[in-house]
Amino acid sequence: MSQSRASGRRFRVVIVGAGVAGVLAAIRLRATGVTDVTVYEKSDRPGGTWQENTYPGVSCDVPSHLYSYSFAPNPNWSHVFSPGEEIRAYIEDVARSHGIDEVIRYGTEVGRLTFADGVWDIELDSGECDQADVVIAATGVLHHPSYPDIDDLDRFGGSCFHTARWDHSVPLAGRRVGVVGTGSSAVQVVTAIVDQVSELRLFQRTAQWVLQVPNPPIDDDERRRFDADPQAIADLRTHCAQIFENTFADVVVDAGSPQLRVLEEICRANLEQSVADPELRERLRPDYRVACKRLIVSPNFYEAVQHANARVVTEPIVAAERSGLRTADGTLHELDMLVLATGFRVDRFLRPIEVVGRDGVSLDDVWAQRPSAYLGISIPRFPNLFLLNGPNGPVGNFSLIEVAELQVNYLLPLIDLLRTGERAEIAATAEAATRFETERVEAAKRTVWVTGCRSWYLDDRGIPAAWPWTFGRFREVMAEPDLDDFELVGARARSVP
Repeated sequence: MSQSRASGRRFRVVIVGAGVAGVLAAIRLRATGVTDVTVYEKSDRPGGTWQENTYPGVSCDVPSHLYSYSFAPNPNWSHVFSPGEEIRAYIEDVARSHGIDEVIRYGTEVGRLTFADGVWDIELDSGECDQADVVIAATGVLHHPSYPDIDDLDRFGGSCFHTARWDHSVPLAGRRVGVVGTGSSAVQVVTAIVDQVSELRLFQRTAQWVLQVPNPPIDDDERRRFDADPQAIADLRTHCAQIFENTFADVVVDAGSPQLRVLEEICRANLEQSVADPELRERLRPDYRVACKRLIVSPNFYEAVQHANARVVTEPIVAAERSGLRTADGTLHELDMLVLATGFRVDRFLRPIEVVGRDGVSLDDVWAQRPSAYLGISIPRFPNLFLLNGPNGPVGNFSLIEVAELQVNYLLPLIDLLRTGERAEIAATAEAATRFETERVEAAKRTVWVTGCRSWYLDDRGIPAAWPWTFGRFREVMAEPDLDDFELVGARARSVP
């Protein structure tokens, strides 16, 4: 930053996105003395994916007391796995109670970020401009809907929408509903609406392994105990984390794990014991290993698809017609409503924001093949730009709130070097980024994700675009930044704290 641009100006951080990670970053920055913080959020409320996904049955498949901020325990969760509406309300409450709501600019979308003269110039879609010493991208992973490649989809005459764009004005009662997809969103929708609709068709391209986990309500006595004794919540959170890591998160990164074989037996037994019709059972039986695709957690999916009004369709969809979907066997499945539960484009991250780093380098060019970042946090040649839940980080088998907390703790010392003026620019070195990527790709070959399935974890090479080590290793790496892996450009003119 030139002295003329820095002189007399407060050290400023801009956060893009007010989901769980963006709200967290704003709270932690202000708590550590960074007073000039602005969060740009294109929606009209905080919550990120929990604000966008409001479909029937939406919930989190990470236990509620683990999917919470460590500094904001919630004694009032209604269930072990809480519904999305409660999670949205929780995030809003945390933002409001920590004074973050006042620094969020709602309805404001970032269009372009340009690094020039040591600061980030920020162009908003409204035409406004801003500047920041540091930009934190908390833009999320499950954000940009992925739409299926169905011929003539626009010809369908009924209501049609993605689960992340649910149209609540469309009634369900008495409707013939088709659901395309069999991931977590599809399973949650099916189990939530099967009793309300007249007919339900689940169009399955790939069968899913289902882990039957009960989701009991947390009774009033337990909630009162948590309210009176916050340590009880902390102990439960630690217990949940240990179980989650030992039985799942750390298991999937080792395809030869004995615990993974136990998990496979549990899921196989669930299928065998829950589905009575042998023909349906075989259609619901995956031909790949458990957890190769993201494991489905549901207490009642198999029960739902065995309802008299439900049918699992495994014939490929040929095209949409005005009255429904036609499959390869020639059948026209007549529908009033079509739900696209087809997931997200998980390689977008900051995009479609145009990002230009040092010397005019474009992020679109750097990520032309695929997105990558050192430790999922920093990109060479893009100084003072940090990512939360960025490329190749722990996603899919961890609590993303816990991940973001560890990442923010890692970033705070780096940001402090910039705030105090000890350094003017910080970005991962190209060597560190290359080393991390090489090690990550090699480790990924030992995970269950490469054992013979197609999933959203895999990049264009068939390599899992995710953290391939244990969560314990992630904690160790996030404990403290290794400054040798960063390009630290010398001191800067000090700005006002």
